[in-house]
Amino acid sequence: MQQPRAVVIGAGVGGLTAAAALHRRGWSITVLERAARLEPVGAGISLAANSQRALDAIDLGDDVRALAAWQGGGGLRTPGGRWLSRMDSATTAERFGGPLVLLHRATLVDLLVSRLPRGVVRTGAAARLADPGAPGRPARVTTEDGDHEADLVIGADGIDSAVRRTLFPDHPGPRYAGFTTWRVVIPAPDRPFEPHETWGRGRIWGTQPLKDGRVYAYAAAVAPPGGRAPDDERSGLLRLYGDWHSPIPDVLAAVAPQDVLRHDIRYMAEPLPAYHRGRAALLGDAAHAMAPTMGQGGNQAIEDAVVLAHHLAPEITDPSAALAAYTRDRLPRTMDVVRRSARTARMITLTSAPAVALRDAAIAAVGRLAPGLALRSFDGIADWRPPAPTYPAGAQRKARSEETGENI
Repeated sequence: MQQPRAVVIGAGVGGLTAAAALHRRGWSITVLERAARLEPVGAGISLAANSQRALDAIDLGDDVRALAAWQGGGGLRTPGGRWLSRMDSATTAERFGGPLVLLHRATLVDLLVSRLPRGVVRTGAAARLADPGAPGRPARVTTEDGDHEADLVIGADGIDSAVRRTLFPDHPGPRYAGFTTWRVVIPAPDRPFEPHETWGRGRIWGTQPLKDGRVYAYAAAVAPPGGRAPDDERSGLLRLYGDWHSPIPDVLAAVAPQDVLRHDIRYMAEPLPAYHRGRAALLGDAAHAMAPTMGQGGNQAIEDAVVLAHHLAPEITDPSAALAAYTRDRLPRTMDVVRRSARTARMITLTSAPAVALRDAAIAAVGRLAPGLALRSFDGIADWRPPAPTYPAGAQRKARSEETGENI
């Protein structure tokens, strides 16, 4: 039987996970990435227990769990430093079956590439979906070096996905969420700190440790789209957050202006009619861009990739039924996470002083009276498990052992 062939457009987290998962299922894979090289760019990414279990399908879950840096306490603070609510890493891991892992995106990309044969990822290869294909007709992708025909094309080309526009030209695409974000990775500050997220009026800040000793910090603020600081983004951050509690001033002091990443946040307010058409499928931000307020964007892309591969056995000659099943599995779940992330975004971007005071008082009261309640917002998200057959044998036994308490 001829080995089926898939072309993945985009070498981000979702695209590389899909490539690795399909490779393990027996597919021949080509990943086309427009960037000249897979450079260590970007900032941090949060991987919760749901994506860690998905990564077990490509024998990568334990590698990610080993990178967990958060130990002990942390929580939510006000700009003056008062703790609104507290939580600890052990409680989070126990509730959802795995730690919350913060790591640099470049670290995750390197791990994913290590699960692929040499030569699968082709950089400097801008690609366009010329034909999504149909039963009896392969899909076709064009590049400067020629055309690629494939049994399957995966559009993992991000929030401005050209593949999405080709498949669904009438869809309006992502909508501006009303706020912008900044992200930095710096060496660890001299003074120790507890991981935290800090909520102010129309502004938030987060400071989180990475396993390699560095610190990932992020900020978000209500702003018109397309804005930029009149001098540089570090100076803009100092104006917004320079008088907030420690370690925020220490973090800002260690930031080089050129290392600050700024992005407006957009999300898929209107769902796509499907995540596939013909022999082409979408995943990650190309399908369901979401606000980062629940830290689930990369997690959902990883889930997408593993579920897609689960439906695509190597003996499939026409993927139409498999892709329809993928849409049925993923569209309702991911759009639920999109909506929940948007609701959280509205809460953290309140600008009215009375509304912020009421929000903070409610959070503090819940923290005192029901300390574990904050984690419930992730019920139905972080406790997700992939379809069991996607596990390799060892990971499947381990997952069953965790669920039942058996000593296997």
